[in-house]
Amino acid sequence: MSIDILPDADALAQTIAERLTTLVAGLQAQERTPRIVLTGGTIAAAAYEKIDAEAADWSDVDFWFGDERFVPEDHADRNDQQARDAFLDRVGATRVNSVSGNDCSLSAAEAADQYAGTLPDEPFDVVLLGMGPDGHVASLFPHHDQLHEEDRDCVELFDSPKPPPVRISMTFPALNHSESVWFLVSGAEKADAVARALANEGSVDETPARGARGLQETRWLLDEDAASAHEA
Repeated sequence: MSIDILPDADALAQTIAERLTTLVAGLQAQERTPRIVLTGGTIAAAAYEKIDAEAADWSDVDFWFGDERFVPEDHADRNDQQARDAFLDRVGATRVNSVSGNDCSLSAAEAADQYAGTLPDEPFDVVLLGMGPDGHVASLFPHHDQLHEEDRDCVELFDSPKPPPVRISMTFPALNHSESVWFLVSGAEKADAVARALANEGSVDETPARGARGLQETRWLLDEDAASAHEA
């Protein structure tokens, strides 16, 4: 596990954008199509806006989302819509795997199972994860049964503590099937959760972020405010 601390949110967003672009370009130089799981959230959106459209072939990247709000397609609350607005459309991304919208054609459970069917057999190259002040990642919240799901790669939940209440989320078996997991965390309001996540002892039930890890790399990208309660 590695921890990188940047001076502020803007520097953090720039670093995320540059490292993601470098990763993509490097994999493409090996004639690989990168497999990337995106996250929502303020710092992720800020990073996406800084991505250089010309530095990699973004049309040759397979994208997924770690979780999604089960609302109609094109809804402003959806992670995929926010990512499209911030960079996917701008850079010409075409290989974007999105959760079905809530148009009454599928139940949340059916949408979760359908999305699981889009996931690759090979590991992702990187999973990007934000983290809430309560320590949640994707839509895996403290003291929820979904934290302990082992058989399904994607699940539905109906009681998200944050609105909207109905969500689709990858589970830990899916999120952790990745060469790298990068946590992207900014803000003093998340400092206590960061400290719990990085502590030697603690539970996934209390701090879900403790359950996410990469096969080869787990990297925390923090600004100084988010890192302020962590004892190095």
